[in-house]
Amino acid sequence: MTSLPSATLTVAAVQADPVPGDVAGNASSAARLVRRAADSAARLVVLPELFLPAYHPPVLGVDPAGTDVAADPDALVADARLDPVRAAARDTGAVVVLGAAVRHPDRRRTISALVVDRTGTVRVGYDKQQLWSEERKLFVPGRRGATLEVDDWRFGLGICYDGCFPEHGRAAADDGAHGYLCPSGYVVGSAHRRDLYYAARALDNTMYVVFANSVDGVAPWRFNGGAAVYDPEGRCLVRGADTGEDVLVATLDPEQLARTRADHPMLADRLPDQGTERVRVTG
Repeated sequence: MTSLPSATLTVAAVQADPVPGDVAGNASSAARLVRRAADSAARLVVLPELFLPAYHPPVLGVDPAGTDVAADPDALVADARLDPVRAAARDTGAVVVLGAAVRHPDRRRTISALVVDRTGTVRVGYDKQQLWSEERKLFVPGRRGATLEVDDWRFGLGICYDGCFPEHGRAAADDGAHGYLCPSGYVVGSAHRRDLYYAARALDNTMYVVFANSVDGVAPWRFNGGAAVYDPEGRCLVRGADTGEDVLVATLDPEQLARTRADHPMLADRLPDQGTERVRVTG
């Protein structure tokens, strides 16, 4: 395992209701939410899955040119719709993880997490690997995992359905992650799974989890909030309500991380494999 961070880090998990198809307007909303988080000392801000275009498959299917951002670095620099987020990151010194639909030079289209660094530079940080249901009609899966470094904290990047697979969070832990960031889009009726998966990923890997989610909207794309930050034992440090915009702020503590990993050394104790052969036992 990698060394522990040297200092605490304050993070924010956002729940908000973007407008379908309004990338420029949603970027302005994202900037406002980043500034609100920074007012509470957050240095890392995570916004929901597909926040820039909003998670609304009918609009995403009809107007890909209007809803997508380009993966090409020069095109990202030239995309004026992102200027408010760039300015918010520069002004506040916060790193921003922002959900987007991304068009790659080879014409692939992915559900992605943009990373806006403290200079305002925007990059495509991660492309969602596990696509859910009808997402497969509009997007292709990402090809690799990703780890984001903020100060000396390491965070695995996941998006929504990725976090339902224990091996995805474990791959982040295997790369030395101290935390796991999951922009998501959980709809009304899924609160039990929403609250279980990410707490489990935290405890599975003794790492912090920052879960952002969309909220409200119009059925059937009505989302249930519950944005949260979980400690390395899976305890909820902060959680939003099931309705209403909110910014949930918590401080990640390397000493708590160290205590948890000392008390629950699953990462150190796990076997290199669970056996390639299995014995069948009948009762």
